[in-house]
Amino acid sequence: MNESSLEFFRSLLLTPSPSGYERPIQDVVRVWAQNYADEVRTDRHGNVLAALNPAGQPRIMLAGHCDQIGLMVQHIDDNGFLYVQPIGGWDMQILLGQKLTVWTRQGAIAGVVSRRAPHLLTSEERNKVPQFMDIWVDIGAKDRDEAQAAVTPGDPVTLELGMRELRNGIVSSPGLDDKVGVWTVMETLRLLRGRALRAAVYCVSTVQEEIGLRGATTSAYGVDPAIGIAVDVTHATDTPGNDKKQLGETRLGSGPVVFRGPNINPRVFELLEDTAKAHEISVQVRGAPRATGTDANVIQLTRDGVATGLIGIPNRYMHSPVELVHTGDLENAARLLAEFCAAVSTDRDWTP
Repeated sequence: MNESSLEFFRSLLLTPSPSGYERPIQDVVRVWAQNYADEVRTDRHGNVLAALNPAGQPRIMLAGHCDQIGLMVQHIDDNGFLYVQPIGGWDMQILLGQKLTVWTRQGAIAGVVSRRAPHLLTSEERNKVPQFMDIWVDIGAKDRDEAQAAVTPGDPVTLELGMRELRNGIVSSPGLDDKVGVWTVMETLRLLRGRALRAAVYCVSTVQEEIGLRGATTSAYGVDPAIGIAVDVTHATDTPGNDKKQLGETRLGSGPVVFRGPNINPRVFELLEDTAKAHEISVQVRGAPRATGTDANVIQLTRDGVATGLIGIPNRYMHSPVELVHTGDLENAARLLAEFCAAVSTDRDWTP
């Protein structure tokens, strides 16, 4: 990963983006995209669209969602403790004991999430997964008045953000789902800058995927693409306990996953596969036997239908504070998409 692309990746991971609160990360995306796109705009939903050769035909939409799971402040009690509700899907057992950040109008406030110490729990409570009403966020406030002076109901909360580099090109961070997708489509934009294109390419940082694929629904309708490819994370199965007979075999560092199945246009899949072979880009092929829980689902169903593809970045420990990806998989995904877009011409038939 070149230096500027790595710094962009790090900036994405250090910027909060719970669903519905994506403006800070979209500011980062806009700054990056303005260096490479012919046109950058933001729609009323908050999706950022960066276009190359916008007058070209056909239109290709590359989508990665910028939102991450988070929490929202719902109540402040008399002692200044915050009670929260989830934005997106959480594993409560992973959330307990984590360092958090409350993102207020005045700035970031550090906090921790906890419940009563195990010594003080009944045997029944120790053996039960707590609900959100059973936990709280402690920001160190002495009472309700102090907490209310800093925090307002509706303020978003994230895990403590950061990026750690592990061995062998592997990085760890909360929110890799799906900031890796945003990085990939915007790195594709960089790789395509200055190349001759027959198609129009729209690289889109979509919003609110974690609460219902919402940003891809509105942005795909606005772009009206003939071809749409979503980039999201997918479960790596190279860890203990995974049933590969059900999930397939997916390994970190073996390349991005190219999906096939009813959510995927077979001609898009074929061109992705042929492109990977022609340019010696390592990929892994996985089946998706039903509609996927990604932006590809709604892109496919836009208007009179879109020829859709899906690229998955192998991810360990999804929706946790310690998600892991391999940076080589991101780079190969961006290379694959760039070569795919460069190969698209006006006369190619996308009819299955």
